[in-house]
Amino acid sequence: MDDFEDKARQAMANPRNVGEMEDADAVGTAGSADCGDMLRMWLKFTEKDGRKVIDRASFQSFGCQTAIAVASMATELLKGKSVEDARNLSPDDLTGDLGPLPPMKIHCGELVEGALHNALGETAGNAVADPAPTLAQSLSARTTGTIRIVPLDEEEK
Repeated sequence: MDDFEDKARQAMANPRNVGEMEDADAVGTAGSADCGDMLRMWLKFTEKDGRKVIDRASFQSFGCQTAIAVASMATELLKGKSVEDARNLSPDDLTGDLGPLPPMKIHCGELVEGALHNALGETAGNAVADPAPTLAQSLSARTTGTIRIVPLDEEEK
């Protein structure tokens, strides 16, 4: 097993900062229900030395194990970063201790970066007051393509 796989497996075994943050100041979503990879990130800010900094970050993901591992690393890395510093982080920076992603997993870093930038207001829909659908609602929403994800009722499982 290579170093990346070992670190990713460790991050998946104990992901940090998973779940919705009730008192978040911003929320961002990236991904698509059409492809199945979606990530939502919540940010809580504080003021430090006259600058707005990230106090806490959390996430929720429907995606592969690598996306969850990268999001876990990123939420730890973001703590204490100014908004400006967070905006300048690349997908490679957000992987933290995982290191560089293999070519077929680069989209996982981009997914986390997209949710972060959305939460920082660089794309539409970042306000917490915006009644954005939950990830589960987004996944079960009717799509324009030929594939439709339909949640099963308890009785049908």
